Amino acid sequence: MEVDEENQPPSTAVESSTAAPDSQTMDSVVDSTPLQPIQPVIPPVIPPPIVPSALVVPPVVPTIAPIPAVPAPPVLRPLAPLPRPPVLRPPAPQNGEMRTSDSDSEDDSSPARTAPGSNMEYEISEESRLIRERQEKAMQELLMKRRASALAVPTNDMAVRARLRRLGEPITLFGEREMERRDRLRMIMARLDAEGQLEKLMKAHEEEEAAASAATEDTEEEMLQYPFYTEGSKTLLNARIDIAKYSLVRAASRLHRAQRKRDDPDEDMDAEIDWALKQAGSLDLDFSEIGDDRPLSSCSFSQDGQLLATCALSGVAKLWSMPQVKKVSTLKGHTERLTDVTFSPTHNNLLATASADRTARLWNTEGTHLKTFEGHLDRLARIAFHPSGKYLGTTSFDKTWRLWDIDTGEELLLQEGHSRSVYGIAFHQDGSLVASCGLDSLARVWDLRTGRSILALEGHVKPVLGISFSANGYYLATGGEDNACRIWDLRKKKSVYIIPAHANLISQVKFEPQEGYFLVTASYDMTAKIWSARDFKPVKTLSGHEAKVTSLDVTGDGRNIATVSHDRTIKLWSCSSNGEDQGMDVD
Repeated sequence: MEVDEENQPPSTAVESSTAAPDSQTMDSVVDSTPLQPIQPVIPPVIPPPIVPSALVVPPVVPTIAPIPAVPAPPVLRPLAPLPRPPVLRPPAPQNGEMRTSDSDSEDDSSPARTAPGSNMEYEISEESRLIRERQEKAMQELLMKRRASALAVPTNDMAVRARLRRLGEPITLFGEREMERRDRLRMIMARLDAEGQLEKLMKAHEEEEAAASAATEDTEEEMLQYPFYTEGSKTLLNARIDIAKYSLVRAASRLHRAQRKRDDPDEDMDAEIDWALKQAGSLDLDFSEIGDDRPLSSCSFSQDGQLLATCALSGVAKLWSMPQVKKVSTLKGHTERLTDVTFSPTHNNLLATASADRTARLWNTEGTHLKTFEGHLDRLARIAFHPSGKYLGTTSFDKTWRLWDIDTGEELLLQEGHSRSVYGIAFHQDGSLVASCGLDSLARVWDLRTGRSILALEGHVKPVLGISFSANGYYLATGGEDNACRIWDLRKKKSVYIIPAHANLISQVKFEPQEGYFLVTASYDMTAKIWSARDFKPVKTLSGHEAKVTSLDVTGDGRNIATVSHDRTIKLWSCSSNGEDQGMDVD
């Protein structure tokens, strides 16, 4: 038994030595476990060294219980990794752009991060989040500007407005200038392009425009082709044909007479003009008569010079015999003041009046009312007969002038063209042209055969009130509120003379009707003046009225001039010398 007890320690040593490899095996197993912390292992009990029994009495050693097997360590939760600094990423790719990040990890745009294999989340600091948002915003603005600079934006402001309207945006903002509007369009287009809507919108609008244009073309093909002008009546066409035939004959006669005077050695034009001017210079006041209780507005001689018609603001027209200025008859019928009166150039017993009651009336010399011409929308200003005596022209403050048929009383033509009220009207002696003037400071020449405006005479700076054609066929005189009388040459289509005629506005201008050797102007400076048609120098001043001179007229032979005024008087100016050789031959 003692031998057995003495022999037991070696077995214990063997067991301990056997246990040592087992512990080493466990250590290796533990070490081989990935990412597992090393657990402490209890070291085995090392027996004391063996001493020879002859020297030392061996103590009694109790039996050591065997070491139980170490169970497998449990799986412990890993510690959370240390937080890393946030990674700032550019905005997500848009519209097919390539991703520029080198990282293959998932999107880290949310403020919380999750560790792999863990459900734990953590938040970044507020300062880091603000810095990231600011950087992302700056990056977006940079990309937006880069995208905007690559877009084609129109430079014309009208095209920019049209593009804005097409995109459904305001075409202009308060205080916005052209370049600012163009920059706004550029940014809008860049934003829509970033959202992938620009091409879609532009394509949709192009398709709509193409469909609309195709529909318009189809509609135009289906519709009737109407002329761009207002088609006139059949009576107007017949009137134009009649006027053309009449004017051709008159123009041929005028040209033949001018050629005869030029080629005939017995004709001395300068001597004839000098004689006519001398006769005009000898005009003196012959008669003065009270014409009405109210101011007089117009006067007109008959074709033979035996009658003078006057009209007044009282709405009454009167006929006077010449040269004694005796009242013959009174024409009553208008309900408002009369603005003009004129005799027919072909009938000595027909005359027409214009009134503020928006009508014109045709009378005979016995005072019988024949016709009323109604149609104007405002008061009438002046009135004139066509040289053929078949037509009547009227002007009105409704910005139009109209042509009427004397026989039927029908309105043949309503002509617009002035931007303001039309005041004066005059017919060319050939009958082919008519001139109108108005408060728009313009004078216009119209071709009655075609209805076209062939000349617009600009030069007056104030309303034009008087207009008259010369008998030579190419001079036209106008006078207005700028106190000047302008002479226009129809051949040169410009003003050739400017006469600073009066100290106040010019109310009426008239050329001598037979040859056009002199010109007479009436003015609100209470005078009428005679001017030479050769060099437009003053010949005579007719002074005698005590108020504004509103109108004048000249007889066919040029021997008499009548003027009417707001002083209610009619003044007749006649040649002082008598004799058959003093009168001009009347064609």
